[in-house]
Amino acid sequence: MRNWVRNENVQMTAIALATAIGAQFKINPFREDYFRIGLGVSIFLFLLMIMPHLSYVKTGILTGIANLIFQSVDLLSHVSTMPILESMRDNVGAGMYYVVFAYGLSKIKHRFHAFQPLVLGGMITIIDFSSNMTELLLRGIFNGTNIFYMKEWLYLLIVGALRSYFVIGLYNSFAVRQMRLLHAEQEKRMEQMMSVNSGLYGEAFYLKKAMNTIEGITADSYELYRDLRENEMNEYSQRTLGIAQQIHEVKKDSQRILAGLLKVYDSEKAVHLQLSEMLHFAAKGNRKYAEMLNKQITIKKQQQFDCESPYCIPLLTVMNNLVANAVESIETQGTIQIHVYEQGMDVVFEVTDSGKGIPESKRKIIFEPGYTTKYNEVGIAATGIGLSHVRDIVQSLEGTITVDVPEGAKGSKFVVCIPKVSLVKEAGADDAFYSDR
Repeated sequence: MRNWVRNENVQMTAIALATAIGAQFKINPFREDYFRIGLGVSIFLFLLMIMPHLSYVKTGILTGIANLIFQSVDLLSHVSTMPILESMRDNVGAGMYYVVFAYGLSKIKHRFHAFQPLVLGGMITIIDFSSNMTELLLRGIFNGTNIFYMKEWLYLLIVGALRSYFVIGLYNSFAVRQMRLLHAEQEKRMEQMMSVNSGLYGEAFYLKKAMNTIEGITADSYELYRDLRENEMNEYSQRTLGIAQQIHEVKKDSQRILAGLLKVYDSEKAVHLQLSEMLHFAAKGNRKYAEMLNKQITIKKQQQFDCESPYCIPLLTVMNNLVANAVESIETQGTIQIHVYEQGMDVVFEVTDSGKGIPESKRKIIFEPGYTTKYNEVGIAATGIGLSHVRDIVQSLEGTITVDVPEGAKGSKFVVCIPKVSLVKEAGADDAFYSDR
């Protein structure tokens, strides 16, 4: 069914029939004459403008034939004594109108978006007037009617202009709606891409960090093996060597996984985003997260600094973690404030929430791996690597992160300071993975 609807011949036939039917709603501007102005022209113009992939000339010929048949039958129904051939002869001009109109429109169809609406309307008005004059000329030839009426010509020009600008306005409204839908779809895909990349970045970050640890353990194990062998503790030395070899295999497997992750991540690494766009995605995603948890949370943004950065994915990972933690710290309802501003040579990101807060005694250890305040329904603690992950990423950008209590309010305030130069400078794909650069 879908393929049938997309068939161009079917589409051209549908336009011809719709135009012919619409043309039956008409007015006759000239007394005692069969010349008429109908709704069909507006339908014909609008459908052609939204279907530029069709052959305009073929569509015009089909529409001309359909209108010739429809109007001839309509004329015969009013004048029963008129022969069929004479009726068709009287309406040849009406059919030819659509052929000329479609031919003229085909010359500018690929430039609809290049012209200003006023200019485009003027050009279509000229095409419409020329088509009307062709119809009048044929009627003069076949019927012997006088076509040289300046008053009627002016009337045709005015009607053509009104019709053209009306259809262009309708078409522009349709195009604007299509653009809005396309923009919404693109934003949705961008949000999905940013979310995936943020998670992918975090996985790759920790995998690379783990590989550095594994490499150190491998080296230490091998050194221990040599020490044991030198002390002629052969049994222990062989067991230590086996452990070192197994760790080395784990390292090689991790390298293969990391190479695959980096390959996928690098395909999107070239995308540079504004900080404002990054904040938009962080706020939007966590609003949905709050809704999922059945919490009424207002997330506000206050941005006093913006720039384009190649590190929006790492920054999004940081902001997602901080805002998600803020969402989780609020019991049922509250507010989260995201504030970005410039302070000397640094850019400051503040995430303030109205949640339960963090005790002063815990503020120095919350960034350590393993620390957590989150437990599932059976009392099992979470891994506690979220904030340590955030700290490592911030340090990889040569920044700092601290936690404090908001002035005169309960809750927590996380403050991330990153040098402006670290946000805007270009770097290799792996630079942001190192926490000690």
